Amino acid sequence: MSLTRRAMLRGAGALPLLAGNLAGNLSFSALAQTTSTPPVAGAVPPVLFVHGNGDHAALWITTLWRMESNGVPHERMMAISFTDPLARTDDQVEQPNRSSTEDQRRELGDAVKEFKQRTGASRIALVGNSRGGYSIRNYIRNGGEADISHAVLCGVPNHGIYHWDEGLGGEFNGRGPFLRGLNEGESEVTPGTAFLTLRSDGNDKFAQADGRFVGKPGTPTGVSSDGPALKGATNLVLGALDHREVAFHPRAFREIYKFIAGREPSHIEIVPEAEVRLSGLVTGTPGGVVTNRPVSGATVEIYRVSPDRGERSGGPIHSSQTGADGRWGPAQVEPTWYLEIVLTSAGSPTTHIYRSPFPRSSDVVNLRAARPLGPADAGAGAVVLMSRPRGYFGLPRDVVLIDGKEPKDVKSGVPTDSMTTLRLPAEEVGRSVVAMFNTERIVARAWPASENRIAIAELTY
Repeated sequence: MSLTRRAMLRGAGALPLLAGNLAGNLSFSALAQTTSTPPVAGAVPPVLFVHGNGDHAALWITTLWRMESNGVPHERMMAISFTDPLARTDDQVEQPNRSSTEDQRRELGDAVKEFKQRTGASRIALVGNSRGGYSIRNYIRNGGEADISHAVLCGVPNHGIYHWDEGLGGEFNGRGPFLRGLNEGESEVTPGTAFLTLRSDGNDKFAQADGRFVGKPGTPTGVSSDGPALKGATNLVLGALDHREVAFHPRAFREIYKFIAGREPSHIEIVPEAEVRLSGLVTGTPGGVVTNRPVSGATVEIYRVSPDRGERSGGPIHSSQTGADGRWGPAQVEPTWYLEIVLTSAGSPTTHIYRSPFPRSSDVVNLRAARPLGPADAGAGAVVLMSRPRGYFGLPRDVVLIDGKEPKDVKSGVPTDSMTTLRLPAEEVGRSVVAMFNTERIVARAWPASENRIAIAELTY
């Protein structure tokens, strides 16, 4: 396996849940069909986490931290970053820096093989979000069932995002050959592996009866909120969580852990470590397409910042430059420090990423530069983004404030937006900007757009 591929397959460490965070904000139901054999309590098998379309391993950080907080050793977990995480428009037609379902199946198979060798386990568990569940099902169905004890599919559009006669080559079309092949037969799961599906009660934007979220408002999709459920699996409804929260929310963690371990977790919160070491992968966007291909020659600097104003407390506490494998770090930080991570790479804006404290270590703090400044940013003195990678902004479900106001570019109703943009005039460059999502609060600084700089307040929870 190449050095680049190995860089994609690193496991991760952990971070504590802020007191009283999201768990108390929603009501939940747990409607179960228990047609598969429940797992037996005992040792937790090694667990490999699989991300969704366009994503990367870092989305699993909080889940990995919670697993570690319940005694699962760091070396018994791994999170894959697919080289080209975005799906093709037509699964059988090549597109630059995009992957087919077969590409994903092969790459996941390589990861399973490496992980089994590393741990010495005969079988492992797989946990996937969204498109990641396709690669899991594809791998198990086509010869991998002997390797996999448990498969947890979180928000996976198992019956497609739509059922349409057009675009049959797309892997998300429930009428297309890929999903018809996965779903044929009386049971939709592969015997010998225990399957669990987790889904939303109406808040998943990719399990909607109306086509407005796939560009065709008023056109029936042919799917509904129960689209992620599978015949032959244990199927749970987690309430009003969104498409990503059904994988990364504390409520989802409980079900993932319970299904694989065969018992309730002893901790839902994340237990802090005394010493925290951070590292990860810098990835690029060739041709404007997000990938997990490593970027060499990128510089990563880390500063401790004030939680109240976002101002730096002295010089950098870490500085490193990536090599051919795209890796940065390791950086040692205190578990209570708020951080500014500055990513500088050729051809991209200098990106100032503001983060809540990292109370546990992680080696998948993966970084991508911010999107280029565009026509919509013309005339702005500073551009500040507020990003929520592990979920969407739900209005009026959530408290969502940037610079003291509810953002106008976040739509109400079914949560669909994970990014909001604030543009400030030139006279306000350098000031603090408060980003708040429920109980997580991050203070960023407004950097001058004239210097090709963008700030991101990146939420962890």
